[in-house]
Amino acid sequence: MEKDMLILHHIRQNPFISQQELADLIGISRSAVAGYIAQLTKRGEIKGRAYVLRDEGMIACIGGANLDRKARGKQAVRLHSSNPVTIMESCGGVARNIAENLGRLGCNTSLFTSIGEDKEGEWIVQETKKHGVDISQVWRLPTQRTGTYTALLDIDGEMVVSLANMDIYDALTPEMFAEKWSHIAAAHAIFIDTNIPEDCLAYIISRCREENIRLFVDPVSSAKAKKLPQQLDGVEAILPNREEAELLSGMTINSIEDCAEACKKIRERGVKHVIVTMGEAGIFYQSEDVSEQMAPYPTEVVDVTGAGDAFASGLLYGIVNGESFQAACRLGLAASALTLQTEQSVSPLLKAEQLQLTVEQYEKER
Repeated sequence: MEKDMLILHHIRQNPFISQQELADLIGISRSAVAGYIAQLTKRGEIKGRAYVLRDEGMIACIGGANLDRKARGKQAVRLHSSNPVTIMESCGGVARNIAENLGRLGCNTSLFTSIGEDKEGEWIVQETKKHGVDISQVWRLPTQRTGTYTALLDIDGEMVVSLANMDIYDALTPEMFAEKWSHIAAAHAIFIDTNIPEDCLAYIISRCREENIRLFVDPVSSAKAKKLPQQLDGVEAILPNREEAELLSGMTINSIEDCAEACKKIRERGVKHVIVTMGEAGIFYQSEDVSEQMAPYPTEVVDVTGAGDAFASGLLYGIVNGESFQAACRLGLAASALTLQTEQSVSPLLKAEQLQLTVEQYEKER
């Protein structure tokens, strides 16, 4: 075994091993060990102090984890009036939903979020943990209440209005992320949503650029997208919807041609890949070499909530498994189709083999 690989082997066994201990085990000088470690760090095999290793399959999800309440109208919703509804409660939050989706798909996933020391917060993390997500890095803030998101859906499942109480995320600071950076940077890919504060977003984007870590961003809403810095160098891909893409590009989108131009303007801010989700019109994907609209996969729509999160999850699943962006987008569309079939924000139908089957069936029928 090559000496650099031997050093990695011993570090995997004991991340806190000293350079002198490594030298004694391998039979070389301590200065030679230091040289190998410098090379491994430069290559990205070692991240941060205590020789935290990059986990080739791990995805770090950073952002919101909330209690979701859905009130669905029993008849067409009328504003400024009392509406009979059916209410459901579930775990939510963009980053948390994506972490659970990825866990269901068999990915090694870690969640970085904040909850209050309340029963809602504890329920959210324990439910998330059930699906194989690492919750060890979640902040528990005793003076804050766990975030809540309430959506009013029309009888056809379309959202009428949503209400969010996300004050807890304002307590997060760049210093808090710096303390956990060795855990975050060990990931093969990082996903962030814009629920976290502006300075935290800038910090994570900057560090990912400096350390060449693949970063994926969901703007969440047009209001929260404003928190993103003007320069987005270091962002591998951003996943806005049409309204968010308009804000990020500074132009109105009325056609596919407009969408292509908007994507170009967003890429000029430093993003490598732009994927605009457009509901019934599918998605529009653009990179330096490719510009393509992809139709949604046909499915029965029960509830649209969570479809965007499912798309991001399918995309990330594809990327960490070595798929091209276009192939990963197709997996994202399949994940969305499966999620649209249920009232749940995270579909129990979401399994790796089902994703592949959905893509294969659709491609055959085209």
